[in-house]
Amino acid sequence: MTPTLVRNQLGADSSAPADAGTRARDWAEIQERMLAPLYEAVYDRMEIGAATRMLSLGCGSGLAMLVAAARGAHVTGVDSDRERLALARARLLPDAGWDDAPAHSPHPARRRARLVADGGPAPVGADGAPYNLITVFEPIGCAAGDSEGLVPALRSAVPLAVRGAAVVLTGWGPPERCATAAVLQVAARLADTARPPRTEPGRWRPTLRDDLEDVAARAGLKPDGSGRVSCPFGYADVDSAVRGLLSTGLFDAAVRATDRSQVEKEVAEALHPYRREDGTVWMPNVFRYLVCVT
Repeated sequence: MTPTLVRNQLGADSSAPADAGTRARDWAEIQERMLAPLYEAVYDRMEIGAATRMLSLGCGSGLAMLVAAARGAHVTGVDSDRERLALARARLLPDAGWDDAPAHSPHPARRRARLVADGGPAPVGADGAPYNLITVFEPIGCAAGDSEGLVPALRSAVPLAVRGAAVVLTGWGPPERCATAAVLQVAARLADTARPPRTEPGRWRPTLRDDLEDVAARAGLKPDGSGRVSCPFGYADVDSAVRGLLSTGLFDAAVRATDRSQVEKEVAEALHPYRREDGTVWMPNVFRYLVCVT
């Protein structure tokens, strides 16, 4: 899959407060596909295919799972965002009972997917076998505390995998290689306008060199290789860019400190250096992945 410019979604008022459903749709329709090159690069390296039994932690609205399933993998996804999970179900499980399809189902592909809400039953694989790959495609290293819940999640997931299974962690690349970092600085500046200044988890911070390695060490994983992938963010116009970026959650602290309209206005202004003559927005970025073994 290649990066694409996302067309403006008609009928949405970007100045209105975004409810959970709207934000989830903005993520699924605008922002999620920006990470498609990362999914493809990881899957190429891990040689994803019919023998792969993958557990996706923080699976979001399911695009990474869909790509893996298209390669023949058995996939199970877990997420705490029920709105995103509902969209993943619509993508992967459009017919009721897909994830519970019997072994004699006339549609073998329907036995390759399962979705579980975080806090639900143990995420046993779609085929009942232990996993040989665990992925975390929600990039870390760009917001304070964004890895705190990941370490216990990994510790809980590892016993569900075979010994020596691969675990892939992903994160933002160096700020100097990510044009979007300059726009994300708006989030930190606006969050600091709160009185007293807000320091809660979720506030934007610069990516650190060893963010992924630190998570691996705390989760008891052994690093076994890494890579960098170009993931440019391309949007059809500034409005789509603003909606896509706000759907990431990286601006939530700024919205709480000021208001959504103020954040949208300042993000739009910060995007001007990346706007092309035809009105499209293009920001080169680099993301990292770290391959570990259990």
